[in-house]
Amino acid sequence: MKKIHVTDANTLKDKTVVLAVTGSIAAVRCVELAHNLIRKGAKVIPVMSDAATRILHPDAMHYAAGNRVITEITGGVEHVVWCGADGDSDLLLIAPATANTISKIACGIDDTAVTTFATTAIGSGKPVLVAPAMHEAMYNHPAVVDNINRLERMGVTFVESVFEEGKAKIAQNEDIILETERILGSHSLDGKNILITSGATSERIDPIRIVTSRASGRTGVALALEAYRRGARMVTIVHSKKQGLRAIREIIVESSKEMTDVVFKEAVNTDVLISAAAISDFTVDRAAQTKIDSSSARTMVLKPVVKLLSKVTREYPHLPVIGFKAETNISTEELITRAGKLMDKYKLAAVVANDVGSGGIGEETNRIHIIQKNNGITAVEGRKDKLAKRIIDVIEGVV
Repeated sequence: MKKIHVTDANTLKDKTVVLAVTGSIAAVRCVELAHNLIRKGAKVIPVMSDAATRILHPDAMHYAAGNRVITEITGGVEHVVWCGADGDSDLLLIAPATANTISKIACGIDDTAVTTFATTAIGSGKPVLVAPAMHEAMYNHPAVVDNINRLERMGVTFVESVFEEGKAKIAQNEDIILETERILGSHSLDGKNILITSGATSERIDPIRIVTSRASGRTGVALALEAYRRGARMVTIVHSKKQGLRAIREIIVESSKEMTDVVFKEAVNTDVLISAAAISDFTVDRAAQTKIDSSSARTMVLKPVVKLLSKVTREYPHLPVIGFKAETNISTEELITRAGKLMDKYKLAAVVANDVGSGGIGEETNRIHIIQKNNGITAVEGRKDKLAKRIIDVIEGVV
């Protein structure tokens, strides 16, 4: 059997997920879903209804998960072993879940391995995550709607379907994984509202042309997802390019002024601000209202913009703020010195500093220094999701 390698994320290390599959055509997605869970560090125990086995052969799930597939309850009381009060699993994930299965579970009907596992898990207080998949007409049936609501009142979590082509399609695997990580995560940010600025802003030259930076926004997105994994009540990311982050509230802006104005407004209901965006330092003085003729040379005048950190920290002096400081081609000592000055100037909780002269901006990896007043300096290098973990660790200490 091929070995699935655990990635650096390892967010589900030492967790056991029972992956229950029902009779939707979306069952074919479960081989890759099992692989995704394993790559995050989870042990996967597959359970299949009889209808699911007519769509996806149990051998495929055995191969994908590396564990025997449970298709019936035997004298081994598998449902209790894994999902009982002292069971060995951490989560029951039902994906895909049909209208039939959802309604049976809501009514306590046990006639398949999957529904028996669900009844046992709910009765034992085990976390249950459901990813529905069915035709949209079935999803909209009043009884199905009532049963979903009923299960939610029981504490069951649902991953919202993707509605298209007249179907309530199963959510993307990454969204199912993210909800799994959130349920099984540390919950260290439960009840907290996190506000993040991300990526580049742009300033108009004319209706077509802009001045901007090479910032990709990868770090900001990684920070938002990590905060969500740790249970934050509301994660809001302010950036210029919509990412379709279904679990994250996205506010789209263009200019530095728009970003500053949004953050100023949102900060009143925020527990911590992470100012990760590469916000423009200058804007174009008197941008043209029509396209500039390109047949001859032009002189463009830039004027400084109001600094976001200055405005926000002055109005909200008690709001913990994490600042970012990017420099180019300077020594580590000078980088840290400049970051320290920024921290002192705006009384920041921490500053994330990096030298982008040798890479990092717009790339998948980076090397950063996290500077804190009382906790010294921490150097971190790697993928931006790894960096995000260390930065969110800092946030846990200030909220």
